[in-house]
Amino acid sequence: MQSVTAPARTGSGLALLFRQVRDAMWAKMAHELARRGHDLTFSQYMTLKKLSGGTTGATELARAAELHPGAMTRLLDKLVSKGLVTRESDPEDRRAVHVSLTDPGRIIWRDIDQCGMRVRDSALAGLSDSECNALTTLLERVRVNLTSSMD
Repeated sequence: MQSVTAPARTGSGLALLFRQVRDAMWAKMAHELARRGHDLTFSQYMTLKKLSGGTTGATELARAAELHPGAMTRLLDKLVSKGLVTRESDPEDRRAVHVSLTDPGRIIWRDIDQCGMRVRDSALAGLSDSECNALTTLLERVRVNLTSSMD
């Protein structure tokens, strides 16, 4: 395995920097959502984002939001009570549940997706298209490095 020596930094380790960026992005997103009148958690946002692509199973939603299945059930209860999603039992597998956005959920999604784009644009302000592409490529490589099987 090739060893990479990190250049001197300003005191932030790589893991700390990743966490600070993640936390700052979510804080900015929470502010943007609140400013638009949306009372949503990060996990609720991620669930609506996943559902914007179409009907999905509860297990897939739990994976996308990085939640335990029991926590996803409670989260879905809240989104159902807000009228944003529906749950339907799979007629061929009673244990499986299909979750979809309602019409109001699709309307909300369009607005919160715009919030997400504004936060992304804010995060990438001052970077050229090539810098944005390079950043994304490098972060994807780091993710692959960290999630590939350990030898």
